[in-house]
Amino acid sequence: MVENAPADHGAHGENLHDIAIVGGGLVGAAAALGAALQGWRVLLLDRAEPAWEPGRLGMDIRNVAVSPASMALLDELGVWRDQQAIAYSHMRVWEEQGTRRIDFDAADVQRYELGWIAENGPLVASLWQRLRAQDGITIRTADRLIGLDPGTEAVKLHLTRHGEQASAAAPTASERLRARLVVGADGARSAVRQLLDVSVEAFDTGHHALATVIRTSNPHDGTAFQRFLLDGPLALLPGRHPRQSSVVWSQPPASAERRAALSDAAFCQEIASASEHCLGSVEEVDQRMVFPLQQMLAASFNPVPRVLLIGDAGRVLHPLAGLGANLGFEDVRDLLNELDGLLPGGDPGAAGTWASFARRRRIRSRLMVDIMGGLRRAYASNDPLLQWLRNLGVGWVDSSGLLKRQIIREALGLGPLARVSRRSLEPEL
Repeated sequence: MVENAPADHGAHGENLHDIAIVGGGLVGAAAALGAALQGWRVLLLDRAEPAWEPGRLGMDIRNVAVSPASMALLDELGVWRDQQAIAYSHMRVWEEQGTRRIDFDAADVQRYELGWIAENGPLVASLWQRLRAQDGITIRTADRLIGLDPGTEAVKLHLTRHGEQASAAAPTASERLRARLVVGADGARSAVRQLLDVSVEAFDTGHHALATVIRTSNPHDGTAFQRFLLDGPLALLPGRHPRQSSVVWSQPPASAERRAALSDAAFCQEIASASEHCLGSVEEVDQRMVFPLQQMLAASFNPVPRVLLIGDAGRVLHPLAGLGANLGFEDVRDLLNELDGLLPGGDPGAAGTWASFARRRRIRSRLMVDIMGGLRRAYASNDPLLQWLRNLGVGWVDSSGLLKRQIIREALGLGPLARVSRRSLEPEL
């Protein structure tokens, strides 16, 4: 446990913080750091400080696509300059059954890059390094959240040491903390969401993801590739080395398990064929990770007074367009904007502050969940008429400069739909 700043003490000897962030991954760590930089007294809870090890090829197998809007946030937090992120300026999208493709180029929107590919581990490590050095932050690790009691003035958090048996009904004094605002950023299996019995709408994709890193005979030249195969989309994302690429391959569970069990040589041949040798031959592959894919949307991002859900605690997207982390960073930006608008010394969890925030974030999330689901279903269809319509549409989009530029702006987090977090919206979907 690291305590960078003391907290106030309530009437029952419970530590009182302005904001408690539950979850110290990318989104939670960014939210905690941003709030502390604004002067709030922040408590960050996680079972352990996130750890990572590079794979055999020297890269973290887990990578995130960072949009320009997300990069701006990370730069403001003081962590972007430490990253060895790779800029990509081109993206090629095509399909197994199609005759057309779409090429996106940063120059179409007067930019040098469409985004960056950053390794998850080093980015989280940089955030935690800044957290440890930042005044106003109390970090608690090895504690497990076992209860939440929202009150009129604060939320009581019941903790127990990880692995110990305890109950919310009879915690010790050292296991009770209070915060005026609690932010659940603890991932798809969010304890905050489950403790408050927040319902979720789940969308089973029927797919697992296979993730790895490959070394190819040809350099990627700052280009990201995505091919829609009959059994799921395959993405090759530029890595730190000119001939290294990160792989995210969405496919049926049986296919993922079969490919994970292949010899390295056989897998290299299969992925080279699946990608139509867009980077030449595949010469080497790192270890392969397989995990299930499911889209999910929480019923509310502000389920009870003084409690918010952000990041994967509120919504989980298919990795089809690499938008999950960027939507989480949008949550953080919107959260910090709301906090920054409060009076100095004000109550960050005051009633009425967060209803519009929750509405905006859920509308944005619903939109992206529906778009990702629709794209996956459209490209998974073998119907000849739909294939013809897809090819017709792809060709039209590629030839339509105005529409293609707008698609690029939205993907960069700079278009009107992406700016939804900064506008008032009508009632929640």
